[in-house]
Amino acid sequence: MDLRRIVLALGLALVLSGGVAYVLYGRLRGHPGTNPQVIKIVAAVKAVPAGSALKAEDVALLDWPQNIPIAGSFSKTDDVVGRALIYPLADKQPVLQRDLAEAGSGMGLSVRIPPGMRATSIRWNEIVGVAGFLFPGSRVDVLNTYTPPGGTPVTETVLQNVEVITAGQKVQPDPQGKPETVSVVTLLLSPTDSEKLLLATSLGNVQFVLRNGADTQVAKTRPVSSQELMADVLVKPPAPPSSAPRSRGRRAVEPRPKSAEVYTIEIIQGEKRSEQKFPEGAPN
Repeated sequence: MDLRRIVLALGLALVLSGGVAYVLYGRLRGHPGTNPQVIKIVAAVKAVPAGSALKAEDVALLDWPQNIPIAGSFSKTDDVVGRALIYPLADKQPVLQRDLAEAGSGMGLSVRIPPGMRATSIRWNEIVGVAGFLFPGSRVDVLNTYTPPGGTPVTETVLQNVEVITAGQKVQPDPQGKPETVSVVTLLLSPTDSEKLLLATSLGNVQFVLRNGADTQVAKTRPVSSQELMADVLVKPPAPPSSAPRSRGRRAVEPRPKSAEVYTIEIIQGEKRSEQKFPEGAPN
């Protein structure tokens, strides 16, 4: 009797456990996997260069795994539209707070000016800069040609290793490297160097000399004048005559002839008197 009960209990237990396993297996087959939860964050839909103001067509909401948090992200596109980029964005790259300039700090060029520096623009009279290959990011030396008061034309290097931040109205180089003629060039300078550049433009002509971006050495130069440049072709003027003319040879000094002595003879004829003068050595 007791044996039957034990066998019956074991059989019921096996049936129940099998049924539970079957139900669980069916549920698992009906739900093979659970998708992770996602959130929406703002990301770029194309490459956007630094210094640009984000537009509505530049960004969109992108699915992002909720279990992988990303600090500084945005959940609304309105929070980033109109703000300027400090760093460039790639396609599908999330837009973060660190990539954007503070609201109200300005757009475009101003966000690229480091604290303590100045962006100084000068007009270049439609001159092709270094055969047209003058782009944002180029490094140049600034030469000034002027004529000092009472002197001859002089050319000197006033600034070295200066960064070009805009060429014309472009803040990014041409993607295909195409040269172009520009009329305005903007340089990144310290306040003191900005004063030097503006003074140089008022004194004479300013010319840019392109240099290797990896060359940061400051060369020691001195002004070059037109006299030095044309030293071999200039004809020296004759020396002015001196106050005392040179004696080419000792000339014999001729003594002055002595004045001849004159003798006076008084002649008396009756009551008449007369004088007659005879020079010395006159014949008798």
